[in-house]
Amino acid sequence: MKLLVTGGAGFMGSNFIRYLLAKYPDYEIANLDKLTYAGNLANLADLEDDPRYSFVKGDIQDSKLLAEIMPQVDAVINYAAETHVDRSIQAPEDFIKTDMFGTFQLLEALRNCSNVAKFVQISTDEVYGSLSQGEANESACFEPNSPYSASKAGADLLCRAYYVTYQLPVIVTHSCNFFGPYQYPEKLIPLFITNLLEGKQAPLYGQGDNIREWIYTQDHCRAIDLVLHQGRLGEVYNIGTAQRFSNLEITQKILAILDLDDSRIEYVVDRPGHDWRYALDSSKLRKELGFKPSHDFDQGLEKTINWYKANQTWWEPLKQIRD
Repeated sequence: MKLLVTGGAGFMGSNFIRYLLAKYPDYEIANLDKLTYAGNLANLADLEDDPRYSFVKGDIQDSKLLAEIMPQVDAVINYAAETHVDRSIQAPEDFIKTDMFGTFQLLEALRNCSNVAKFVQISTDEVYGSLSQGEANESACFEPNSPYSASKAGADLLCRAYYVTYQLPVIVTHSCNFFGPYQYPEKLIPLFITNLLEGKQAPLYGQGDNIREWIYTQDHCRAIDLVLHQGRLGEVYNIGTAQRFSNLEITQKILAILDLDDSRIEYVVDRPGHDWRYALDSSKLRKELGFKPSHDFDQGLEKTINWYKANQTWWEPLKQIRD
């Protein structure tokens, strides 16, 4: 099978490419990425000499480039996106262009060729909005509250429309927060880990009572693998673990593993429109495709911290550029 993975130089895309090539020796993967600040070819340096892997620098908004690539592949997994909520508040246009218009261009390229058997859209639980109680299943209404989640919701609705209108082989996934090696140090877990390793504070929004659900990167890769090979066209699958913690609890877990205390927490002014709680009902994925996470949160967190400890030369330059 020949696959196109968009955004494959980023955190989740690179982990998925490495996962697939290790599991399927006869697969070939083209990685299309425009290498924004969070795209890093060093994430896949170990695959540079693998004949099954190729890199194409380019933008998913480039219709001419997509028209050249799409006829050469059997399936597409769309990881390409602007994803950081804080950045979407400061620069929403970037998110609309990449997350919505970029997905539109991919769907248009797919519409103009018949060889692609599946298009898997990687999306987020944030499209469902903040839940005071209960869980969001795949039929829940979209209530996005940030430019990021709104741009992803728009892209997901485009995917549905292209499936219904043009019968394109589209599947949409909504995942809870993922974490693990190679995550750019701006999201909560890698930011706090790297700050603490540098002797800095962990900047916690508000009182840290916002609740998120978490999945370790390898488990997310396994879920997408199942969706790619067994998922039904036109369906939506929530990817979750039911492992939910407040941001304060996450921070305290990181501190405990690093043998530090709560004095290393710096409580900062909350961001605008900060959703309080996300929670997914992922029973459809478990029942239909047999998905079961293999990592509990604490196990995955310890692995993640150990990776950042051992790979300071990877993340230090990224933080210097960001700062």
